[in-house]
Order: sequence, then C-alpha cells, then structure tokens
Amino acid sequence: MKPHVSEYPAYYHRYIESVGEDDVRPVFTDQVEYFTRLMSTMTDEDALFRYAEGKWSVKQVIGHLIDCERVFAYRAMCIARGETQALPGFDENAYVANASFDQRPIAHILDEFVAVRLGTILLYDSLSSVEQLLSGVANNNPVTVRSLMWIIAGHTQHHLRVMAEKYGVTNDE
Repeated sequence: MKPHVSEYPAYYHRYIESVGEDDVRPVFTDQVEYFTRLMSTMTDEDALFRYAEGKWSVKQVIGHLIDCERVFAYRAMCIARGETQALPGFDENAYVANASFDQRPIAHILDEFVAVRLGTILLYDSLSSVEQLLSGVANNNPVTVRSLMWIIAGHTQHHLRVMAEKYGVTNDE
C-alpha cells in the first residue's frame, strides 16, 4: 500500500505518485528487468552522452541512482532497526562529482545497479508490516521505512523518464 503523504517530506510526493502500483515489490523487479534491457546494448561511448553542457552523462545518472538507492535503503534499515538519531542528508551533486562513473565500463555500472537493487529487494522482503510503518528522521525530515522504499522506486521512475525525454534512451520494443 502506498504511503500516506504524512509519512514523507512533500518533495518526494512526485516520486511516490509516479509509482502506479499499490505494491512496490513488483516495481522493484520490473525496474531491474527494464533497466537491464535498456542499458545492455549501450556502448561506453553512448553512455558518456550529456544532453547539455553541465548535465550528467548517462553513466553518471545511473551512478546517481545507485548512490541514492544505497542512501535511502540505509535510512530504511536504520529506522527499521530502531535508530533514534537523525540521519544526515547528502549532496547528490558532490557524490557524482567525486565518483568516477565516466571512467568505468557501462556494463560494470549496470552490474552494480542490479546488485544494489537486489540488496534493496532483500531488505524490503525482510521487513515486517510493523517495521515498514516505523518512523525516523532523515535529512531533518520525518519519514517512514515504507515511504523510503517507495521513494527508491519513484526516484528510479523519475530518472528513467528523464533518460527517455532528455537523453533519448528508451526501450521501445
């Protein structure tokens, strides 16, 4: 069941609403399959494409998805385990700037995305319905474990849409 708007910061509403299902679990697996098909034929040169100066390359967008998924899943795990301390925010632009995504083969980045997503799926599967409703503070905002899982899926949906619209990367079959 989708999280209620009271379970997450308003900023994330667009991500959560972009997930059209009432169960996030199949969205996680569908995204892995879609993403794998989408990126498996892309060359390293193609993956360096930027739609405008100062914008991230395709490799960097995928790296950003990996970094964010790790952060959001970590937050979910911490809150589910009873963490009472506020969890820090992060600067996604600095994370991308300090990573070497453009120097890595796209196949390795794709493998990393799949591995991180599988870890997220395993974490999600391990959470009880009670744990999913636990609330904590991340980046100075109250958030539930459940909403963090939906944010992960919605964030990926958002960037798949951006990749289609701005980068021309689609999986039209």
